Parts: sequence; structure tokens; C-alpha cells
Amino acid sequence: MDKPKHHIFVCASFRAQGAPQGICHKKEALGLIPYLESELSDRGMSDVAVSATACLNLCEKGPVVVVYPENFWYGEIDSEDKVDEILDALEEGESCEDYLIN
Repeated sequence: MDKPKHHIFVCASFRAQGAPQGICHKKEALGLIPYLESELSDRGMSDVAVSATACLNLCEKGPVVVVYPENFWYGEIDSEDKVDEILDALEEGESCEDYLIN
């Protein structure tokens, strides 16, 4: 695989001891990953990688999704519709303003 153009990180709330304890995990953030991968494939966005992360320390905004290298941090991403909006914006080279964490 070539170096991805974008990398999407989904907070999985993992802590140093390995146990997920944060809000993102409790709000089923890991369930977003298969949907993201499927949707990226359907859109032909093969240059985007998706990974789960350790706790991103923004529990009050969870589930949190981050897009690099753009450094877009999104909060309260708890539905496939919100993921679709983020991917729509990414395809346009823009951020999805509705969910950006400022």
C-alpha cells in the first residue's frame, strides 16, 4: 500500500493499562470503523487509512474522529449520517464545520 493521502483516527478510549474506559468506547465508536472502511471503499477513496486510537482526552466531545494531515478534529460522531457528512466534506477538500471541535 502506498502512503495514504488521509488518515482517519477513531478514538477507542484505550488507556495505558489497555482497558477502554472513556466515553468514545461506551458510545460504540469502534462500530464506526467498519462503516468508514466500507464507505471509503464504496466511494473509491483507496488513499485513506482508518485506525483506532488510544484515548484522545476529549471525552466530553466523544466519540471523537480526527482526520490527518488536515488536523480536523470532530466531536460527537455517533452515527453513520455524521460519518457521511465528514466524508462528503473530505472528498471536497473541506472540513465538515458542523462537527469540528474548536
